[in-house]
Amino acid sequence: MSDYEMMDKEEIYSKVLRAGRRTYFFDVRATKAGDYYLTITESKKFTNDDGSFHYKKHKIYLYKEDFSEFREILAEMTDYIISEKGEEVISERHQRDFKREDEFVTHEAKTSNDNQGTGSFTDINFDDI
Repeated sequence: MSDYEMMDKEEIYSKVLRAGRRTYFFDVRATKAGDYYLTITESKKFTNDDGSFHYKKHKIYLYKEDFSEFREILAEMTDYIISEKGEEVISERHQRDFKREDEFVTHEAKTSNDNQGTGSFTDINFDDI
């Protein structure tokens, strides 16, 4: 049996979630022993300077013995995020006037340094050195 036939044979059930530049693939596959496991693949599209593009992929293999704990922790983590931040998406991409804290701090530091100007530099008394 060829690698292609083997790959085709082990994929049992699939779903795709497209989310902007990311695509998530959920695939039920079969082990050599005939049992099932889940692969979750994140594929993210990147555009090169010349206009061509490439994808980076990350894959998680999830086996039946881990389903229960995985499901519990995933539910706990997603519930925590929703309870802390709500369901509204907070990001530069979704809000035109969104300012990251680090941009604000950088801008504040730059502004305070600009206000000092070069006048304080020329006020140095070299006798103190």
